[in-house]
Amino acid sequence: MKIAGIIILIVGLALTIFTATTFFTKEKVVDLGKIEISRNKPHNLKWSPLIGIAVMAVGGVVVWRSYKK
Repeated sequence: MKIAGIIILIVGLALTIFTATTFFTKEKVVDLGKIEISRNKPHNLKWSPLIGIAVMAVGGVVVWRSYKK
């Protein structure tokens, strides 16, 4: 249980530090038989650093409870 709490703490820290990520999807623009044109379309995913702090708090509670037993 202690290892799971530490992993949750690290994930929460990463969510607090990195508050956005970008990923790309391929989108077909033209499809004419053998000729096919596609482009990479970017998508931005953003979240609040408060989410990372909340996840770190949950990880801290899990670690604390594992030491208490």
